[in-house]
Amino acid sequence: MSRRVSVAAAAAAAALAVGGSIPAACASPSSPAAQAAAEEGVAVTVYSAPGGGGQPQNVFDPMRGQWVQTSPGFAVVKERRKMALQQGRNSVRFDRVAAQIDGSTVIFRSLTDPAGTTVLEQGFEYDLADANRILERYLDRPIAVHRNNQASAEGTLLSFDHGQLVLRDPSGSVRIVRRDENIREIVCGDLPGGLVTKPTLAWLVNAGQAGEHLIETAYETSNMGWEADYTAVISADEKSADLSAWVTIRNQSGASYENAALKLVAGDVHRAPQPGMNRGAKMAREAAFAAADGAEGFTEKAFFEYHLYTLGRRTSIPDRSLKQIELFDPVRKIPVKKVYVYDGLRDQPWWGGGLNFDQSFGATGTPKVGVYLEIDNKKDHGLGIPLPAGRMRVQKRDEADGFPELVGEDAIDHTPKDEKVRLKMGDAFDLVGERRQKDFAVEHNAHWIRETYEIKVRNHKAEAVDVLVAERMYRWVNWTLEKKSHEFEKKDSQLVHFPISVPANGETVITYTVKYTW
Repeated sequence: MSRRVSVAAAAAAAALAVGGSIPAACASPSSPAAQAAAEEGVAVTVYSAPGGGGQPQNVFDPMRGQWVQTSPGFAVVKERRKMALQQGRNSVRFDRVAAQIDGSTVIFRSLTDPAGTTVLEQGFEYDLADANRILERYLDRPIAVHRNNQASAEGTLLSFDHGQLVLRDPSGSVRIVRRDENIREIVCGDLPGGLVTKPTLAWLVNAGQAGEHLIETAYETSNMGWEADYTAVISADEKSADLSAWVTIRNQSGASYENAALKLVAGDVHRAPQPGMNRGAKMAREAAFAAADGAEGFTEKAFFEYHLYTLGRRTSIPDRSLKQIELFDPVRKIPVKKVYVYDGLRDQPWWGGGLNFDQSFGATGTPKVGVYLEIDNKKDHGLGIPLPAGRMRVQKRDEADGFPELVGEDAIDHTPKDEKVRLKMGDAFDLVGERRQKDFAVEHNAHWIRETYEIKVRNHKAEAVDVLVAERMYRWVNWTLEKKSHEFEKKDSQLVHFPISVPANGETVITYTVKYTW
């Protein structure tokens, strides 16, 4: 993956990080940063959802009064517009902004005269003019209802719901008019005050000089997030894979961003539970507005304790959309390793933590043997790059027709370089596990429990396979293996792995006796 970052863009970021615009002395008049400083436009920095959970959810939106699909994550939107200001007080309004703004995070400044232009008041107007909100404002006011092939009804609106209107006509009679397909239109006069057709930011600004100003705003919006989507195509011998990666951006923020400079932040940014500007969002707002004019794809760099991806061109992100952009060039022939794991107790509800005297607990287990794929994120394996959280789909080509077929998929968390990616592919069809309790004894006065288990793994393949057998010592924290048929590796205080080889069309049997004391 390219990590190229232009010197001009880096200088611009440094300048803005200390709270100012890009001074002329710090940027060449022809540099991308200097050009962007004098231009209108929008820039969006999108933050990944915590833990990489980027799947949309359905929640009730009280502002819209309906269930809507939301996207985990959030974004910081920076926009520059030119507008004429008179000297003294001005009413400034920006529409076409996100409906999901956190109003406490809004920033406004004049880049033309930052010292002489101050904000006296600011607000976010989101009382949108839908039909019911307009009717609500016309309670006790006259309206006219025009119906198909029927006489019009005029009068004072007394009440309404989704099914009917209640009017008092000029004679004083009360009429109930059904809101059905016979209504052609309802005439209410002017748009009531306080209603807007689009979410709007409003400021009361005091300008020190008259003329055209380049205005910059920034705000945080929810319902916008991103995650990575990976596709790995494994080779015929299942020992290597070709890996490609795409960024999936979900925008449910209530606004479209046309021709936007795009940045993505990968990492788990902590956010305070109460509304307010968090550290990660503040840093993003103070970052450079322009993207470098270099590469067309993403450039990546470390940013605070996260990783920042900057798209080398502008792009449009429509509202209520899913958009994909290639994250990095495909990487060929990455070594992979297929691992079989038999965890007989994987479906067993976990014991609560105290001494477990229940003989039947864990007496049998699942017959399923899990299949995992391991990828070493190392430079000498062709990777060695930060991998943002997302889903990784694994495919293998069918030699009969050459088409790739899905063999499994799993979610990965943010993975630094030199760490392993472990993917659960599914369960092996031709491997069967069997777990049985062979003996159990407890002596309460002597404070011990002793039990013996037998684990069988049967292989119906034409070749031998290696299997990791995972066993949990779940009855108590103090335990010793008194007898064992195979060597084991202690993974933590209660988990051991027995690595075994199972012959082709054969079976391997593990037995062990564990003693718990307290």
